[in-house]
Amino acid sequence: MYVIFYNNKPIYLSSKVVDCDSCLAFKNDCTTIFEVLNQMDGSELNSVCFIHHNPDELFKKFSQNFKIIEAAGGVVKNPKQDLLFIFRNDIWDLPKGKIETGESIDQAALREVTEECGVANLSLGSFLDKTYHIYKHKGAFIFKITHWFKMSSDSDKPLIPQLEEGITKAQFLDEIAQNKALQNTYPNIKLLIENYFLTTNSPTD
Repeated sequence: MYVIFYNNKPIYLSSKVVDCDSCLAFKNDCTTIFEVLNQMDGSELNSVCFIHHNPDELFKKFSQNFKIIEAAGGVVKNPKQDLLFIFRNDIWDLPKGKIETGESIDQAALREVTEECGVANLSLGSFLDKTYHIYKHKGAFIFKITHWFKMSSDSDKPLIPQLEEGITKAQFLDEIAQNKALQNTYPNIKLLIENYFLTTNSPTD
């Protein structure tokens, strides 16, 4: 199953109906997607589920309706097992950014985390997950795919938030602070962090 967010509301691409609040379900058809997105704007429609026997095939068909932008970022831990967050537009987030031409996904992830947080001694771990969201830019719908990696840093140097990108804080947060931050973040970041903790048993990470 795929979960794509639009206005912080989930769109499910699934082989069966998802049990969700105020959800509309459509079978085998993505042609109504823009009508659905317009319905989700400021309405009581909280979620949508598109159903297909093959969710991978459905995702391919779904994404072809949009201009796609790909980004990369990291979930970074320090020796205390704190996680690196950024604060931008009054919301906690994780460092990430657009993949540049000729750049590999992992290179982009390392570069963006370094640029947005000024973190030193950054080491790349395993691939974690992808997140998906749709937003409007100049009246057009954009489909953003973000590739996430596990990372680590043992540096004790001060972090430097990238102010020109609207980032006012870059901080390693302990478990208590993480829980508070997750009350003021995007739903796809919540899902990503949940997946991070589900997959942190590997000794290589």
